[in-house]
Amino acid sequence: MSDGTTGPASRRVFIDKQSPKAFHALVQTSEAVRATAAEAGLDRTTVELINLRVSQMNGCAFCLDLHTRKALRAGESSQRLAVLTVWRDTELFTPVERAALGLAEATNAPADTAAHADAYATARQVLTEDQISAAIWVAITIGAFNRVSVLSRHPVRPHAADQP
Repeated sequence: MSDGTTGPASRRVFIDKQSPKAFHALVQTSEAVRATAAEAGLDRTTVELINLRVSQMNGCAFCLDLHTRKALRAGESSQRLAVLTVWRDTELFTPVERAALGLAEATNAPADTAAHADAYATARQVLTEDQISAAIWVAITIGAFNRVSVLSRHPVRPHAADQP
């Protein structure tokens, strides 16, 4: 996708490379959040569904590419990944996953207090407080990575396995 501008003035700064200490702190946060999610009992596929849904909402091609591959390696099905944008309209997701996805969407829309109330009401029915906290932290963290990649305009390149 082109924004219609070319030349040095339009070239993006890869802020992760420009400020490696700050980016490393974000990576460390992500590692702590992943451990927190595992300790709370959120499985890897649920975490990846959160990562993917928030990345879809934020339009982050780089994170969508990365976390689709991670989700598939964790055992996620291509069918569920294909319908993730409309997860509410399918019966393919478990109550835990639905609660986590609702929290992820609410976290990504911080001004929508009605969405927060609905997401919490649903989450409290099926998630522990540790799981609620972990799901929200996963959504917050991937949102930060989305912003790094979108604002840096990290490229998505073809994978060797996808080449003819």
